[in-house]
Amino acid sequence: MMRSMYSGVSGLRTHQTKMDVIAHNISNVNTVGFKSSRVTFNDVFSQTIAGASRANENTGKGGTNPMQIGLGVNVASIDKNMGTGAAQRTDRALDLMINGDGFFIVNDVSGTYFTRAGAFELDEQGYLVMGNGMRVNGWDTTTKNGQVVIQPDIVKPIQISGDKEYVPPATSTFVDVRGNLNTEAVLNSGSQTHTSSLSFYDSIGNRWVMDNTYTYDTTNQEWTLTYGTKAYLNGDRSDPTDPNKVITLALAPPDTVIKFDTDGKLDLTGAGAPGATGIMATDSTVTLDFSAITTPIPATFGDAAGKITLNFKDITQFGNETTSAKMDTRDGNAPGTLQGLSVGSDGIITGRYSNGDTKMLAQIPIAQFKNPAGLQAVGNNLYVTTANSGEFDGRGIETGDMMGGVLEMSNVDLSGEFTEMITTQRGFQASSRLITTSDEMLQELVNLKR
Repeated sequence: MMRSMYSGVSGLRTHQTKMDVIAHNISNVNTVGFKSSRVTFNDVFSQTIAGASRANENTGKGGTNPMQIGLGVNVASIDKNMGTGAAQRTDRALDLMINGDGFFIVNDVSGTYFTRAGAFELDEQGYLVMGNGMRVNGWDTTTKNGQVVIQPDIVKPIQISGDKEYVPPATSTFVDVRGNLNTEAVLNSGSQTHTSSLSFYDSIGNRWVMDNTYTYDTTNQEWTLTYGTKAYLNGDRSDPTDPNKVITLALAPPDTVIKFDTDGKLDLTGAGAPGATGIMATDSTVTLDFSAITTPIPATFGDAAGKITLNFKDITQFGNETTSAKMDTRDGNAPGTLQGLSVGSDGIITGRYSNGDTKMLAQIPIAQFKNPAGLQAVGNNLYVTTANSGEFDGRGIETGDMMGGVLEMSNVDLSGEFTEMITTQRGFQASSRLITTSDEMLQELVNLKR
């Protein structure tokens, strides 16, 4: 009877533990990135009353099974369900969700932690942080061969500050000429000309606009591009004599002759040597000399030699409607300030600036573990490594499954939790009946003396 009573006590204790876990799951049903837990039981080693025996031909008796009395129940494990929760759309650029395995890497002076809760924001120093102030770790950018690239290395706190908060001005050195010059459409309009503008930036970010004219020669069946001799600040042509708004090219570039073959593509058979100023080169480029310009403010134009290169390789003469032969600067820009951020599926943070430019600023890698369920929860949606989770290499890996403007919801299944609550209650209730009944039997034993 005493064994039954203690078995009942073990049942109460284990079912109370399971109810505690269920309560924790349900209370965190709306916690971002929360992972639910489950409890499993095992029976306690049984007391053997009689061992098993094999069959005996001498006695004619068969074998017997062991006789054992169980001693109750124990908690076998409390396991984490690391499955991905549902997505909750927030439309906040820095709300992030990992759609699969992995953890965000965060830290403070106490050490490195891991989390699935991607509700991030920028603090006043430009650090990407969690709601509790812990800094999100990632990879910074570096410049390689003139290009901004990500530098995968030991992770460190991501900070969007300093030169990442603005885009410095840059002078234009290369311009792509695109579009279609339809000969028939130009002639049918009563004019043999087509006007186009060239926009370019000086070294301090001022935008200048030069008006150029394409004229069709019906005799030679070719176009002549005549360049303007003036450029207007921000395209303001209201006063062509204002020295603060107009610059004049001291070296007026010669006209460029543009020919097309019978397929409507650029014909370079009669082009000159590469680099000849104002003359189409065999590589479809023309250079314009801006070195002798005098401006009211200290600024330079073009490359180190004051040259801007135009590339005509994408201009055509097809029989469709004439599209403006646009001259788009490939480089050069006005200064810009950071206006917003976006995060791609690869975790790359891109800055959007007031001048329309974009720039790669950092990348958020993730940490993956051989046994993520082996991580130890320490509160605040944080985990630390254990001997059974696997170690963090300090670098992390790139993911292609990150979602911006979305948060991962808790993976608690309420219907399952309520069902578990009912069965747990019944188990607790039955265990309490064991104790009551055992007590009544002991009372009867005491009554035998009467």
